[in-house]
Amino acid sequence: MTKLSILPGVRGIPYKMKAALYYGPEEVRIENTDVPEIGPGEVLVRVGAALTCGTDFKTFRRGHPLLIKNIPSPFGHEMSGTIVKVGDEVSGFTPGMRVVAANSAPCGQCFFCRRSQHNLCENLEFLNGAFAEFIRIPEKIVNCNLYRVPQTLSFREAALSEPLACVIHCLDKLRITPGEVMCIIGSGPLSLLMIQVAKLHQAKVIVVGRSHDKLEAAEDMGADCVINVRLAKDPVAEIKAVCHHGYGADLVIEAVGSKATWNQALGVVRKGGRICLFGGCPQGTVFEADAYRIHYEQISVHGVFHYTPDYFVKALGMLAEGKIQVNPLITHECRLSELNQIFIPGVLHNPLKVVVIP
Repeated sequence: MTKLSILPGVRGIPYKMKAALYYGPEEVRIENTDVPEIGPGEVLVRVGAALTCGTDFKTFRRGHPLLIKNIPSPFGHEMSGTIVKVGDEVSGFTPGMRVVAANSAPCGQCFFCRRSQHNLCENLEFLNGAFAEFIRIPEKIVNCNLYRVPQTLSFREAALSEPLACVIHCLDKLRITPGEVMCIIGSGPLSLLMIQVAKLHQAKVIVVGRSHDKLEAAEDMGADCVINVRLAKDPVAEIKAVCHHGYGADLVIEAVGSKATWNQALGVVRKGGRICLFGGCPQGTVFEADAYRIHYEQISVHGVFHYTPDYFVKALGMLAEGKIQVNPLITHECRLSELNQIFIPGVLHNPLKVVVIP
């Protein structure tokens, strides 16, 4: 970090910090910005590690209706670090604590929160700005979605809690039973997490993707079968052929976020099967489904969005217990100043996780 003046009376906290700011599609700049000031119920965290995410790459390319409200905007949302300052009304957290923050907090009072659907909260407050030296944790998140990092976990491992919470939410919706065949369409980092959680439920897992390297990683994570759609003459037929001798998969997760793969999910599920549409499509995308199949073949189709605080706690616990392999999901490490070597204009395919160190 560039040597900068230190705030009087606050040891080790500079006036300025390096931060990534999103200016619009395919434009992210690393700038010197003011270190955030915190309110009475807030916490200031020095970022220890931040992770890239598929959502970050989608945001980089086209913006995001929930995460990007104003331009320029802080960028990045998976992080953990060390508390350096707490507000006067904060209890339970002190400077020096290693913490991981979820990137959202529900209000707890709206129509959806009263029905325990906290991920659909009408007043869901999001946190963006993980790609920076310091980050302000808002009061709502401090109160319900900020957690101490167990000593057994590194910062990079703890930062994986947010995507893992999304995965646990998705698989909970599908209610896996041992021996079922799950087809995951997509081979990105969240798919690699899905494999690991599905295997804990004793499912057979088939992963469909387009990247040879990512499909190799899927095999390393425990996938029973991988199918490269670039090499398949008839992807749907090949997928169904390895699922119950042609009947199709019991469970299908679409983890890409495109109209074509949403349709593919419906093509490979068996009668009586369940589909979870996990990948988010651009706003305004229209999806057409075969009504005959949905009705007469009794197919259940679920949308799933985000996670709840309960799922975040479960995710952090699974990581602390060593149930999830983290390092195979990470390709490399980079400094914050090198972020634009990761988010490159015109690049369509996302890498696996990259650790960003301020």
